[in-house]
Amino acid sequence: MAKFLLKRMVFIGVLLAAAACGEPSKGDILEKAKGITAKTELAKALGKPDDINKLGPIETWTYKASNGEVVFLITGETVALQAAGSSQ
Repeated sequence: MAKFLLKRMVFIGVLLAAAACGEPSKGDILEKAKGITAKTELAKALGKPDDINKLGPIETWTYKASNGEVVFLITGETVALQAAGSSQ
């Protein structure tokens, strides 16, 4: 009986760990980026973006979330704007 209970507990632990590895929510991403104004700080806090678009000195960094996406507008080295929306 104890062996069965131990196996079940290990299985539940593995499931919880796997669930934690999924994409963060938009709220999670925005919370991690709260107060960040520099491009290097954003990369340090959130890691590599899922998509980067560049037009001259302006960039948009897009991070995919479990419930949509979060886009940061970056001008030069400054995070100028953030927006969260649904992915399409």
